[in-house]
Amino acid sequence: MRYEIQGDTLPVVVCTLASGESMVTERGSMSWMSPNMQMETTTGGGIGRALGRMFAGEAMFRNRYTAKGGEGMIAFGSCFPGSIRAFEIGPGKELILQKGGYLASEETIETSVFFQKKFAAGMFGGEGFVLQKLSGRGIAFAEFDGHVMEYDLAAGQSLVVDTGSLAAMDATCQMEVRAVPGVKNALFGGEGLFNTVVTGPGRVYLQTMPASALAAALKRYLPTSSK
Repeated sequence: MRYEIQGDTLPVVVCTLASGESMVTERGSMSWMSPNMQMETTTGGGIGRALGRMFAGEAMFRNRYTAKGGEGMIAFGSCFPGSIRAFEIGPGKELILQKGGYLASEETIETSVFFQKKFAAGMFGGEGFVLQKLSGRGIAFAEFDGHVMEYDLAAGQSLVVDTGSLAAMDATCQMEVRAVPGVKNALFGGEGLFNTVVTGPGRVYLQTMPASALAAALKRYLPTSSK
């Protein structure tokens, strides 16, 4: 499989597949494709995995696209202004991803539910209690909101992240939630009651404009309904 990511604010990844190669994606992510791409809707590993994806914020069913009778082409587009990143997944190179961040992957990639070890990290970390874990071996594509910043954290090195800005991290990283110190800071600082703290070793991927933050900013300018 060969790929090229194109576009700026609304990117698309164009994949070229050899005959017999397959890509898996969320429903509605396909933008265009060559006529010899055959689609099949699948649970992607059984009803248990399908239910797990539902709890992680994804659709229960996925679409598998396979090139038939020769080389095929398929494109997957982002659903929100931001970025598409490619990740090479393998043993020791698993990725933890925000819910809704998975776009598409080679068929050899496995997606599973990732539960935070610390309950508070899931409840107050900004992306819910359940995240996604990408494992297996191959290329996976993720979509992030806004621009993506990357930080390589050494063992024991930490980064304090605002709610919702944590888009992905290496599976070697740890995540916890800490309360904002000081009652006045927490109540009147405008930054919420909790911060997410990510500790290395590993790489962290931060998004500059979470969809939730954009929705909150626009809400002030939307007319309120009256009865």
